Amino acid sequence: MANHASALKRVRQSRKRRLRNKSYKSTISTTVKKALASLEEKNLDGVKTYYKEAVAHLDSAVNKGVLHRKTASRKISRLTRRLNSQVS
Repeated sequence: MANHASALKRVRQSRKRRLRNKSYKSTISTTVKKALASLEEKNLDGVKTYYKEAVAHLDSAVNKGVLHRKTASRKISRLTRRLNSQVS
């Protein structure tokens, strides 16, 4: 365990950031799962709302530094491809 005051502070900061990032990632995966579930049910209204919400959460995570921009872009691209292939 850390002994110096600065090291103890870094432990506190990293714990706080880890929990915050975990929360953001959990929200993202939940909205993506809801979008895919409504896609399976062929609920187009639900798909549109959850897709829009998922993209917004992914973009927000990039701005907050939780996800890398290319990771978010890849996830958005894959979700969009699945959406377009099922709806068409």
